[in-house]
Amino acid sequence: MVRYSVCLVFTILFFLFTISPACAIRVGLELGVKQSYFATSGTGKIFDLNNNSKVIFKSDKMTSYQLKAHDNSIAIKVGNKFYDLGTGFIKISPDDEREFVSAKKRWYRGELVVYNYDKKLTVINRLPIEKYVLGVVPSEMPSVWNIEALKAQAIAARSYAIANLKKRGSKGYDLVDTPLDQAYGGASAETKKTNEAVLATKGIVLTYKGKVIPAYYHAASGGRTVGSGAVWANDAPYLQSVNAYDGNLQKNGHGVGMSQNGANNLANKGYSAYDILNYFYKGIKFTRINSVE
Repeated sequence: MVRYSVCLVFTILFFLFTISPACAIRVGLELGVKQSYFATSGTGKIFDLNNNSKVIFKSDKMTSYQLKAHDNSIAIKVGNKFYDLGTGFIKISPDDEREFVSAKKRWYRGELVVYNYDKKLTVINRLPIEKYVLGVVPSEMPSVWNIEALKAQAIAARSYAIANLKKRGSKGYDLVDTPLDQAYGGASAETKKTNEAVLATKGIVLTYKGKVIPAYYHAASGGRTVGSGAVWANDAPYLQSVNAYDGNLQKNGHGVGMSQNGANNLANKGYSAYDILNYFYKGIKFTRINSVE
């Protein structure tokens, strides 16, 4: 696993300051299931997180293994037989960090963390923020759309993720992989074009008065976005009602923040990702987060 010790943030105007969000994210993939399946694209290992990350199993490449809750422990099926791993808290990592792990019939970057809670399993994908965003952008926006819209989506998704780290921390993860937070399809969802958009905006987030904002977005507003106070109790000054530029599309989503269809329409008119974001989020600054190992 890549370890990050320092997160530095600076604006495009080169004003340097430090914040302390974690540079990795934990995404809940399967919650409260009786069984799950995993694989590693290369060889891998299972570590006991209740015992100083001791190696307790070695996985073969491209081999599917079944896990199930067994009392307060986790059991693994090898061949036709289940074996108790002797722990209810494990990490599954490929030996080469360039390889992938599989869950939910998808490939993911990073590693899996699995724990037994109340005789059911929770499966989490833990990975660096940038690798997470690679799996969000094509899951939230069609990859054939204008590259500037995809860049705007990457920045908004990255901002939302960082602003919401530990949102669900009491459950052992930060966000879920559905539109309840952000749709996230892992490495299986990635495309060349969306990866280019993420790389082109690497580390860039939206801030308001020095704080990373949860850059809400939605598919379409039906003509005009709404201020956050019209939907939630908090009336954020950077989330105001504006013309959505999404034509006569039926409203799809909460209507707060960036209209994704509007962003693509503006991009097709020649506006850059930064123009689009400055339009939908008022009074924000663009800030870059650097991850230092």
